[in-house]
Amino acid sequence: MKKGKTSRDQQGWSLDERNPKTIESLMPLWEWFYKYYFRVQTDGWHHIPQERNVLLVGSHNGGLAAPDMSMMMYDWFRRFGTEKPAYGLMHANMWQLDRQIAKLAAQTGAIMAHPKMAIAALEKGASVLVYPGGAQDVFRPHYLRDKIYLAGRQGFIKLALRANVPIVPVISHGAHDTIVVLADFYKEVSKLHDWGLFPWLFGLNPEVFPIYLGLPWGLSFGPLPNIPLPVQIHTRVCTPIVFERYGRRAACDRDYVNSCYEQVSNHMQRELDFLVRQVEHIARG
Repeated sequence: MKKGKTSRDQQGWSLDERNPKTIESLMPLWEWFYKYYFRVQTDGWHHIPQERNVLLVGSHNGGLAAPDMSMMMYDWFRRFGTEKPAYGLMHANMWQLDRQIAKLAAQTGAIMAHPKMAIAALEKGASVLVYPGGAQDVFRPHYLRDKIYLAGRQGFIKLALRANVPIVPVISHGAHDTIVVLADFYKEVSKLHDWGLFPWLFGLNPEVFPIYLGLPWGLSFGPLPNIPLPVQIHTRVCTPIVFERYGRRAACDRDYVNSCYEQVSNHMQRELDFLVRQVEHIARG
């Protein structure tokens, strides 16, 4: 393979695919969605340390479109510029859906959601954005829209401890109303698949099988791509979390990792509860 060429399987495995010019070309489009479609209200960006990199940890919403994620990215770029190194971890399944989409994602800073890539980015001095809850988070039922759901995944804690970086939580309210997830039937559909009665969508194991109301399908079965409804989104960057101990030994201490995970999850839930109350207070006038 010639230098500079990236195969479908290799996309996301290099930090060099990020292209500030591509990001700059997308800024006007993101700006329109930010100002007019989602009418984003945001705060807390002063919590981002200027002198060092961080691990940004979020709970995202709204199906595969995940509009709060792209709006957080836009806010980062407009505040810190496109040259400041920053990467986002993207699930392996997403790299397999479409080669051109994967290429564009890589150029905006997406990298494979793998410890090797995350550590490489942090060691380079870049900040890294991760949404541990993945598909189960963006497709959680609508009644859980104001609940932090990290799916019990603690890899991000071990990453922060090994790389000796603070965690900065990022939360949002409103984005989960851009679709209405009625339920997740993953367990039931998994049984059909195991019996050879149901092939997985796109040949992938999507980890979820939601039934949801939204555009463009109306009633959707499965984790199909969606067009988010124009609902106002509120985002917040929370105060950084600095743990008592760092290093490989801390990352290998199961009880300590559990404690750190609970600390982050509880902190994010308190912040989200407060944000929801603020939004509802403003709505009541």
